[in-house]
Amino acid sequence: MGGWAIAVHGGAGVDPNLPRERQEEAKKLLTRCLQIGISALRSNLPAIDVVELVVRELETDPLFNSGRGSALTENGTVEMEASIMDGPKRRCGAVSGLTTVKNPVSLARLVMEKSPHSYLAFSGAEEFARQQGVELVDNDYFITEENVGMLKLAKEANSILFDYRIPAAGLESCSVGAAANSPLVMNGLPISVYAPETVGCVAVDREGRCAAATSTGGLMNKKTGRIGDSPLIGSGTYAGDLCGISCTGEGEAIIRGTLARDVAAVMEYKGLGLQEAVDFVVKERLDEGRAGLIAVSRDGEVACGFNTNGMFRGFATEDGFMEVGIWE
Repeated sequence: MGGWAIAVHGGAGVDPNLPRERQEEAKKLLTRCLQIGISALRSNLPAIDVVELVVRELETDPLFNSGRGSALTENGTVEMEASIMDGPKRRCGAVSGLTTVKNPVSLARLVMEKSPHSYLAFSGAEEFARQQGVELVDNDYFITEENVGMLKLAKEANSILFDYRIPAAGLESCSVGAAANSPLVMNGLPISVYAPETVGCVAVDREGRCAAATSTGGLMNKKTGRIGDSPLIGSGTYAGDLCGISCTGEGEAIIRGTLARDVAAVMEYKGLGLQEAVDFVVKERLDEGRAGLIAVSRDGEVACGFNTNGMFRGFATEDGFMEVGIWE
């Protein structure tokens, strides 16, 4: 075994004009989460405990799109989803359509450990949460002033996506104009806010056990009832004997490519190393989609890959390596 390792992410697809202070806020949060995970791994907590602990921290802070700070549906409400997977026996749990559960990742863990099922959604998941006694809050708790403003912009543009996914040629269809080399604008207003779509954590402990967890509020202005890749085992989240993976980005493309499972599959069937597998999958399995992922191997390696203009991410390994970044 190569020792413990951990990686975190806060979404792929970053506004290239993101203000410097927001970049620094994101880096500080990622660093804090890494430190939480490092402390837990040094204390010999199992990887499954570590990823839950870190994602709970990400869900509680409103900076990224999960838990408090989740993206809003077309109706201005929050519907969250999450999943978690324990590599050694490939146990997993997932939830969707949550509106009152403060930490969706912990409910996903309870689905894995306290139910005969792997996936619960909407009213059934909420009822299970009440039965398990998890902390519940009003839906308003998750809604931030910034996201209310972002929903307004999305509705004005008649779009669910308004960052790197709006090509320059397609801006006119949104009644939006932009000069060359200028920030994207909508109805004459520059877009200076951003919407990372997912948070996640992967870890391997000193016993070589891998785990992964992913949590999100989904797409801004999404249709109610939409389910993305984050709660889908094998698409947004996967952990097995060889590695753990958490994905972020364009959910529909990640689902089509079963991105997370494919990293493990090419390692197993093609004999690729971790970074080779990540690079292969990002290049070959996304078609025209935009996404990114983080990964760890049972040998204590960390890796990431993305084809967006940036991805909020951080890594640490037992040998002292630590890195937090946004851009390529």
